[in-house]
Amino acid sequence: MKNEKANQSWFTLGIVWAGAMISIPGLLVGNTLITGMSMSKTLLVTLVGYSIIVAIMILQGIQSTDLGKSTVQVASQVFGKRGSRTVLSILLTIACLGWFGIQANVCGAALANLLSEFDVNMPVPVASLISGLVMVVSAMYGIKVLRVLSYIAVPLLVVLCVYGLIEALNGDTMQLIADYRPEQNMGFMDGLAVTIGSFALGAVIAGDYSQFSKKRSDVWKAAIFGIIPAGLLMIGVGAVLTLAYQTNDVTAVFLSIATPFIGGVVLILAAWKTNMVNAISGGFALTNVFNVSKEKEKWAVGLAGLIGTLLAVIGILDYFTPVMSVLSAMVPPVAGVMIASYWVMNRGDKNSWKETEGVNLLGVYSWLIGSVIACIPVLLSLFPSLPQVSNQPLIGIVISFVIYVIGYRLTASKSVVLED
Repeated sequence: MKNEKANQSWFTLGIVWAGAMISIPGLLVGNTLITGMSMSKTLLVTLVGYSIIVAIMILQGIQSTDLGKSTVQVASQVFGKRGSRTVLSILLTIACLGWFGIQANVCGAALANLLSEFDVNMPVPVASLISGLVMVVSAMYGIKVLRVLSYIAVPLLVVLCVYGLIEALNGDTMQLIADYRPEQNMGFMDGLAVTIGSFALGAVIAGDYSQFSKKRSDVWKAAIFGIIPAGLLMIGVGAVLTLAYQTNDVTAVFLSIATPFIGGVVLILAAWKTNMVNAISGGFALTNVFNVSKEKEKWAVGLAGLIGTLLAVIGILDYFTPVMSVLSAMVPPVAGVMIASYWVMNRGDKNSWKETEGVNLLGVYSWLIGSVIACIPVLLSLFPSLPQVSNQPLIGIVISFVIYVIGYRLTASKSVVLED
């Protein structure tokens, strides 16, 4: 039965998704892409990458709109009820811990640079440790702090980015952009992996937000007009500011806008706000993976934050591209399996959908095989002495899709379910 709360307009949903794009990660992607390709290629990669994201969001989101259920509930057919919780929780844990580490690292670098303006020298790892611990404690004990930070940090980030963009475009930046030739050379597929990886999980769990929409058209309108413009804007701003201020260090860029104090404080607040969400979501995901009791959720949040803080201390920001590539390899195959089940096997008919108890081994294996194969180029890139394979960010979702369809045809009359 359709959820009685299905009264969400496409515009409201679009605003929610656009708001998710307006954050530090979008600027980091722009900063990363522009260091390895021209501005025109950066914008092209962004457009293609987010178009793929939107396509996945539409196919995923409509399933939840049809059924009035969250992503985990919808996935309980193709992965099984227990398998769905486990697979999606593992991915959510990995994504949240990675993003927590990256943003705590950004925050630490901003804090260290800000303190240096006042002749206080603090190593970035130490600043990242302090930043991470503050974020962990606030996530464990301060849901109200998250609301306050959201109301303050998001508007400040938008204002500072707009101000920095106006200041940059008032000078010789347009000519600089036209003449710019990157010293490094990032391949189109590598850039696509970074772009897709930055919002892959958001695409797969789109149903968590679209389940309250009235009709299918609300999903595609919200995805197209919410994701693509906001994504292009944030990545474009990140790229332009990187060129305008002649540095590929996003913290240095922010400290150059307005005054170092204002830029540093805004960057710290924005990263802090987002990381509270990462710690809370990662903690809840850990409770699902390890079946932790409700009473210990707070400590699971703390553990997730501490692991993310450790990643920040060791400098995970230096591995931003591989982290995004791993996410683009592991996450989309979930959608590949779910799309195959709902749109091919069920022909998009909500009446053909039904939950599967326990673990649906075919669905889990299809996702796992696609993920592992897609991760191979990323893992090989960490060892330059080994033979290299070009990155193909969509291969995982295609392989998982095909394996599930073929496997379903071959095992339709056999049991592929592991009961609880």
